[in-house]
Formats: sequence, C-alpha cells, structure tokens
Amino acid sequence: MMLRALRWILSQIVLVLDRLTAPVPMVRSPEAQARVDEQCSKLALYQFEGCPFCVKVRREIRRLGLKIELRYAQNDPIHRETLIREGGELQVPCLRMESGWMYESSDINEWLRANFS
Repeated sequence: MMLRALRWILSQIVLVLDRLTAPVPMVRSPEAQARVDEQCSKLALYQFEGCPFCVKVRREIRRLGLKIELRYAQNDPIHRETLIREGGELQVPCLRMESGWMYESSDINEWLRANFS
C-alpha cells in the first residue's frame, strides 16, 4: 500500500513538472501540417497518464506538433485489452502504427523524430 501511494505521489510530481515545462510545438506551413496530421491519423499512443516514460513520449509529440490519439490503457478496459491482445503485452508507452506496435520510449521518440522533424 505504501509503495502504491509513493508511486501516485511521484506520478503527480511528474505531471505537474510536465505541465510547467511543456515544450513549444514546432511550426509548419498549413499544407505541411495537414500532411503530418494525415499521417498521424493512423497512429495511436497507448499509455498511462503518470508514467514518466509515457510523459517523455507525449513531450516529443507536443514538441513535434503531432496530433496523435492518446489511449489511456491504465483505466480504460477496452484500450487495455486491445494493447494486450493486439500489441502482445501490457507495456507502455506503445505506439500503434499501420505496420505494427512499437514499445520503448526512446525507440518511439527516435521514430517520431525521423518521420516528422
């Protein structure tokens, strides 16, 4: 019980710091942003709100100005079940792409930068 409380407190601190230091999104021309938005419509990030690794990916998404659907797998049983059934495991963050599922925050951020920077 004590560990759960400590995790909750730490996640709240991470969320507050994230909000206070949110990155400024990159600016694209309207046409370029429309192309990026179209590509992002095929992506979804499965995540837990207070997970520091998920925050790391959400910050990169924000910095790159991406509109990627966020799916909260922690408290939403449908997203949780989809992540386990289709993705193969309950691990977040996980980026769902047309070509498959990508785990690991550093790998996801590297892929996002390579495709949207």
